[in-house]
Amino acid sequence: MSIRHGLLALLERGPRYGSQLRTEFESRTGSTWPLNVGQVYTTLARLERDGLVAPGGEDHAGHTLYAITDDGRAELRDWYERPVDRTNPPRDELSIKLAMAVGAPGVDIRAVIQAQRHATLKAMQDYTRLKAGALAAIESGRSRERDDLAWLLVLEQLIFQTEAEARWLDHSESRLVRLAALAPADPPGSADTPGPQAAPATGATGTTRPAARTRRG
Repeated sequence: MSIRHGLLALLERGPRYGSQLRTEFESRTGSTWPLNVGQVYTTLARLERDGLVAPGGEDHAGHTLYAITDDGRAELRDWYERPVDRTNPPRDELSIKLAMAVGAPGVDIRAVIQAQRHATLKAMQDYTRLKAGALAAIESGRSRERDDLAWLLVLEQLIFQTEAEARWLDHSESRLVRLAALAPADPPGSADTPGPQAAPATGATGTTRPAARTRRG
């Protein structure tokens, strides 16, 4: 997440002080990525160091105001125009968890998937409910249009993301079932040999389906 560019975008609307920037950032994103004041002022110090913002006096309460510079505006325009780089995707805890669960002794990877699926579907329901509220506010004219529209876009991205995660979990479970069915039986004395583990496939009634066996002529 680019806090740096988010603050520049807010400062383009006019000078702001630190806690004001934090409040407006969270309002735009529905507090999906909460900030603390320390993060804001640390980022402002770096932006000032790089010549992208400059102190712009004080407000009536004595808060130091920051203003975007011409170089800051150029940096912001470049950020808007530049696609987000996907060549180095951020670490995803769920992907790492499933990767480590494969072959881990004593871990039922299908149980891990099912627990995550439950949490993912609940999150999707929560986001969908929040989306309905945001839409109702916009359509009724009760909203702060800019902030509520921004929050709606964030919510819809989160909904699409959780939908994709649920599909991936379904795919992962199916993949494990197929691989478990194709795996050869362990030879005698190999019970302690480490290797990929997957729970046996179950039918609709919860009964275990036997693994496929190779026909011998």
